Amino acid sequence: MDIHFTSLHKILRNLYDQMTPITDDIATFATAVAGLGALLYICYRVWQALARAEAIDVFSLLRPFVIGLCIISFRPIVINSINGILKPFVVGTNQILKDQLLDMKELQKKKDRLEWEEAVRRKTYGVIDPNEDYDAELRALGLDVPTQSVMDALYEVTHIFSTKYWVLQFFRWLLEILFGAAALVIDTLRTFYLVILTILGPIAFAISIYDGFQSTLTYWLSRYISIYLWLPIADLFSAMLAKIQVLSLDRDIELIGEHSFLPDSANSVYLIFLLISIIGYFTIPTVASWIVQSTGAGAYNKKISGAGNTVTNVAAGAAGAATGNVSGGLMK
Repeated sequence: MDIHFTSLHKILRNLYDQMTPITDDIATFATAVAGLGALLYICYRVWQALARAEAIDVFSLLRPFVIGLCIISFRPIVINSINGILKPFVVGTNQILKDQLLDMKELQKKKDRLEWEEAVRRKTYGVIDPNEDYDAELRALGLDVPTQSVMDALYEVTHIFSTKYWVLQFFRWLLEILFGAAALVIDTLRTFYLVILTILGPIAFAISIYDGFQSTLTYWLSRYISIYLWLPIADLFSAMLAKIQVLSLDRDIELIGEHSFLPDSANSVYLIFLLISIIGYFTIPTVASWIVQSTGAGAYNKKISGAGNTVTNVAAGAAGAATGNVSGGLMK
C-alpha cells in the first residue's frame, strides 16, 4: 500500500510521550484546588464530630492528603504505575499477534508455491484426471501439448487485463486501505483520550476531594484503564483473525493436489477477513467497556461504532456487488 500505517502508529506513540509532560503544569493549579478542597473537607468533618460530641475519625481525614500527594507527583505515582501494571499485558498480546502473523506468512508462501506446482502439473498432465490420456484428447481436437500451453498462457494474460481482474484488485486495495484506516482511527482516538485524561487527571483528582464529587476519581481510573486496553484488545482480535487465516491456509494446503481443488485467484477468503477486521475494530471500545466499567465515553463509542458501521456497509455492499458479478460471470 502507498500509505505506511506503521509509521503513523509510531507517530502516535511519540505524540503521547511528548504531550504528557504538560501534566506537570496542570498539577500546579490542581494542587491549589486540592488544597482548598482538603481544607473544607477536614474542617467540615472535624466540626461535625465536635458538634455531635463524637470522636474524630483521623483515618478518613487522610484521604485528601493521599490525593494531594498523587497530584504533586502525578506522572511518577499515578500514570507510570498504571502504565507499568498494564504494559506487560500490551507486550504479551503484541507478541501473540506477531507469532500468528509469522505463521500466516510462512503458510501463505507454502500455499503459493504449491498452487504454482499444481498449476504446472495440471497443464502438463491434464485438468480433470492426470491418469487419462490427455495427449490423445488434444490430438483428437487437432491440438498438441505445446499449442495448449501457449493457449493457457494467452488466457492468463487475457485474465490479467480483464475488467473483472482489475475490479477485484481495486476492491482489494480499497479494503486494505479501510482496514489500515480503521486501525489508525482506533489508535488515534485512544491516544487522544489518554493524552486528555493524563493532562487533566490532576484536576479530576483535585475535584474528587470535594463532597459530592468523590466518584470522579473512580470514573477517571475506569476510563483510563478501559481506553488503555483498546490496544491489547485490538492485538488479540487481530491475532484471532490471523489464526483463522492460518487454519484456512492449512485446509487449502491439504486440498491442493485433489482433482476438485480450484485455486482462488480472487483471494475471496482474504477479502472476507478484511471485511470482518474492519467491522471488528469498531467494536473494540464496547469490548473494553465489558472488562472495566466506565462512564462518559459512551457517546464517543456509539459515534465510533456508527461511523464504522457506515463505512463497513458501504464497503460490504460494493464488495458484495463485485463478488456477485464475478460469481455470475463464472457461472455462465
